[in-house]
Amino acid sequence: MGNYEMLEPQEIRELIRKQEITGPTAGMSKGNTQANLVILKKEHAFDFLLFCQRNPKPCPLLDVTEPGSYVPAMIAKSADIRKDIPKYRIYRDGVFTEEVADITEYWEDDMVGFLLGCSFTFETPLLEGGIPIRHIEENCNVPMYKTNIKCQKAGMFEGPTVVSMRPMTPEDAIRAVQITSRFPAVHGAPIHIGDPSLIGIKDISKPDFGDAVPFKQGEIPVFWACGVTPQAVAMESKPSIMITHAPGCMFISDIKDEELSVL
Repeated sequence: MGNYEMLEPQEIRELIRKQEITGPTAGMSKGNTQANLVILKKEHAFDFLLFCQRNPKPCPLLDVTEPGSYVPAMIAKSADIRKDIPKYRIYRDGVFTEEVADITEYWEDDMVGFLLGCSFTFETPLLEGGIPIRHIEENCNVPMYKTNIKCQKAGMFEGPTVVSMRPMTPEDAIRAVQITSRFPAVHGAPIHIGDPSLIGIKDISKPDFGDAVPFKQGEIPVFWACGVTPQAVAMESKPSIMITHAPGCMFISDIKDEELSVL
């Protein structure tokens, strides 16, 4: 990862615009809040806003752009959500059609951007608390899984909750609950610890998104609600177009993690 963790968010975004950073952003611009992205046409924006309000664990809102604006002014005034994420995914009528590095040509004048809190944000406090983060150690993407936990329906939007998973010792898992509970704006505390089958995950070694990571002796899986949930919802709800970040490839904002802490 080089020295990306020490760079300012504006510097990281500039490297992304130049397509010098093209993969997962975990650990970059340490201490700054990372965000998931959802872009929809205005006709679907109210339904999705209501969906986020009803499902704050997987979809905690950090910012919503004005219709037609690609600047997330509340969290990064100099940013451009069309260019400042390493990889984007395009869903048309619920079907994932392509992955691109820039969405300028896909942008329409009535589009609305939603920036959602990301669990990468609370990884810095976890690391500072002495809790290892396996996907950072392995330099890969966090594993993510569709579950049998249904989101609350809102308008046209419905579907399953997606979770991210981090292996931990039971002792570290307890501490992780305490640490992440301070960050409700970025998914908060875990929604499940232990047996994956209880939330509909049949094989922990085969994530639906991201990369599988190894477990060490005595570790258990710890699951957080994940901002990839809208991608699973898109597949089920089938809006005419939804543009999202590619899993693990986040928007890095100008706000600091501690600004989102409630304690």
